[in-house]
Amino acid sequence: MAEELRLQVFLARSGRGSRRAMERAIADGRVTVDGEKVTAMGVKVDPETAIVTLDGKQARLVEKQAYVLMNKPRGVLSTVKDQRKRRTVTDLLPPSLRRLRLYPVGRLDWDSEGLILLTNHGELAHRLMHPRYEHEREYRVMVNKSLDAETLERLRKGVELEEGMTAPADVEVAGDGVLRMVLKEGKKRQIRRMLEECGHKVRRLERVRLAGIELGALATGQTRHLGAGERKRLLELVGLAAGEEIGEKSVEAS
Repeated sequence: MAEELRLQVFLARSGRGSRRAMERAIADGRVTVDGEKVTAMGVKVDPETAIVTLDGKQARLVEKQAYVLMNKPRGVLSTVKDQRKRRTVTDLLPPSLRRLRLYPVGRLDWDSEGLILLTNHGELAHRLMHPRYEHEREYRVMVNKSLDAETLERLRKGVELEEGMTAPADVEVAGDGVLRMVLKEGKKRQIRRMLEECGHKVRRLERVRLAGIELGALATGQTRHLGAGERKRLLELVGLAAGEEIGEKSVEAS
């Protein structure tokens, strides 16, 4: 008998989404174990014998963990599927990568572009997205007009949005009407809303770095596997050892 796993951990390791997303799926009644609907978080399963389904489809543990970088074009959704049949990042993957059941880590707005990481490593995705870890996200932002010193300082200190004050950000002028912005949080459409509050409109927004991974010269719409050094740095950054199996011994982030 294999070591039992918490249900949300099993689902994350099956490549169906991050652990947080799987917890929501369980709470929403979308998961069954051996034919019975489960909505509690404390359930454990034997990964070798339990029949687990999500939305009616059986989940199986991923044999190989993969880490893929994409330069997302504008007009593409950062999700696996869309009910309205709009293009998603997984639609851009070649068949060899689609078979790995990758999903995007976090979100990059439909009208934004740049770096997005796709993986089937559920615990890595969870730790990259969780606010507790405060991983940096760097953006190149083109705006409709230059910003004065007062506006720049306001962006750096934090801007009051509907849900509260944004965290301090690193903001620098990188050209005429161009900003370099580094955030450690990811509120919905945060940069656009921050600049709108300051009387500016975003004309183009590109993410160029996530945690320690840089977009570099990767062409729009193209993908590449992370190199061995990049994988090692990324896993170490979130407190995971390279090649570590994610099971009950992992630290549960709260």
